[in-house]
Amino acid sequence: MATKKGKSVMDWENAADSSTPTVFYRTLNVEGLEIFYREAGPRDAPAVLLLHGFPSSSHMFRNLIPMLADKYHVVAPDFPGYGGSSAPSVNDFDYSFERLATVTEKFIEKLNLSSYALYLSDIGASVGFRLAVMHPERVTAIIVQNGGAHVEAINKEFLTGGLSDYWEERSEKNAQVLLDWLLTIEGTKWHYLHGASDPSKISPDNWVIDQAYQDRPGNKDIQLSILYNAKRDLDVFDDWQQYFREHQPPTLITWGKNDGIFTVEGAELLKRDIRSAELHLLDTGHFALEEEVDRIGSLMHKFLERRINKK
Repeated sequence: MATKKGKSVMDWENAADSSTPTVFYRTLNVEGLEIFYREAGPRDAPAVLLLHGFPSSSHMFRNLIPMLADKYHVVAPDFPGYGGSSAPSVNDFDYSFERLATVTEKFIEKLNLSSYALYLSDIGASVGFRLAVMHPERVTAIIVQNGGAHVEAINKEFLTGGLSDYWEERSEKNAQVLLDWLLTIEGTKWHYLHGASDPSKISPDNWVIDQAYQDRPGNKDIQLSILYNAKRDLDVFDDWQQYFREHQPPTLITWGKNDGIFTVEGAELLKRDIRSAELHLLDTGHFALEEEVDRIGSLMHKFLERRINKK
């Protein structure tokens, strides 16, 4: 039998059969919106729902999904206005987190996910914590990676970079401050590189892809709406914290400790509210998966095995 560097053809074929799980790229119509999502793993396995951050999409989970799909049914949607999902104009769609949560709820129900673990990051936390409050009985576990649920979690320097003024007055002048930096390629690149322990580990494809989506006609207005409506999180932080204290959901916190948006204090306050939460501070920034996907994937496997598979 032919060989290659000491391995038979059969050996190589068997190796291919045991390679990483296949990831499928699909769309689902939800209330007239085409919701793009990535899906992998056995459909009868426990579900893990990955909710992405700003200004990214399910692309941020491209490396994590295959690591989980050997034991779990992994689903990662793009929110409306992001990635491959529909992006109706701000005149035709309410880009609030309440509305994104409703669309995500309908998406989940269309996929017949009766229960799921939630991976929440950044705006994914704004959507996911709302889902948890709406349907606590569906949540089997929560993994939080740099997503705020306390006012102390928000870096004051980031707010004073223009966002707090925009929250105070939704004027063209204040919007322009955000358009001149936060929504540019430099601002997007900052999200990935600020606080990274080794920037050379982070692919430039990240900010190029994210910015290409942002630069589509009308998308800057979408992002401005999302940024403005983010202030409404402050009104429901108490509700989320009450949910934590009352339900004590099994929680894993994997937090990039050098994040310029969400502070370490935010992670510690989650740990205070959820007594059994496991807290791991990682030497990286906002998009922790870019440097620490192996570590986070390993922590998730061990955590989910203890908290979900034992049931």
